[in-house]
Amino acid sequence: MPELPEVEVTRRALAPYVEQKTVESVIVRDRRLRWPVPPRLSALLAGRTVERLRRRGKYLLWEFVHGTLISHLGMSGAWRVWPRRRAVPPPGTHDHVDILFIAACVRLTDPRRFGALLWHDARKGDVTQHPLLAGLGIEPFDARFGGAWLYRHTRTRGASIKQVLLGGDVVVGVGNIYASESLFRARISPKRSARRIGLVRYEALATAVREVLTEAIAVGGSTLRDFVGADGADGYFMLDARVYDRAGEPCRVCATPIVRVVQGQRATFYCRVCQKR
Repeated sequence: MPELPEVEVTRRALAPYVEQKTVESVIVRDRRLRWPVPPRLSALLAGRTVERLRRRGKYLLWEFVHGTLISHLGMSGAWRVWPRRRAVPPPGTHDHVDILFIAACVRLTDPRRFGALLWHDARKGDVTQHPLLAGLGIEPFDARFGGAWLYRHTRTRGASIKQVLLGGDVVVGVGNIYASESLFRARISPKRSARRIGLVRYEALATAVREVLTEAIAVGGSTLRDFVGADGADGYFMLDARVYDRAGEPCRVCATPIVRVVQGQRATFYCRVCQKR
């Protein structure tokens, strides 16, 4: 599933071709995503200018004066951009939506159709209060995020720290890969109860989260099965992963075999020695 780094990589790739650009038309080939694509999407967007393309957690927000197009990539979605319209390939089976600009075509591909493309009218108020966005936690690059934030928001959390990170209501964007990697760098067991972690160790975890996400963005995110960037390139973060998907391989620090366990139906990878507390 594309997480914060993959969505941010996508946003940065699309922004030069869509921000302050006017939509010519929208072609919807299949409305059957997680929720149906708005039937009048082309009428809503044609002739309108994209004021800004921003990210909130794992959502892309296409901001127009009269509303916001909310995009989520689901399990297998990806936005692709072709800067020259004449170079756009014929649509494939899973190419559901094209947003056409004078020079560029931006195409949403989603083989599993778990993604979303929804419209939030400006008359309904701030888009951050949309039901999909209202419960999201702080952004990991927000100046307020740090060890004190994690400590304060986990005092009543009996769940494991790995599950709290994945929950998205304390901090957004720390997906399965990045949670395992961040906990390894902070030397915290993924099984440890969130409320049993002290302030100093949370400072280390907050630093690790920012470092891991920054590194992932810099190398294009992580390509496991379906994700590619908007330019069609793979992400290379997994080449340097220290624990994720390395079960049985030696820890890069102490050479102890990496362990794989399942937490909340998600695979977790960690080192029993480096992360014993």
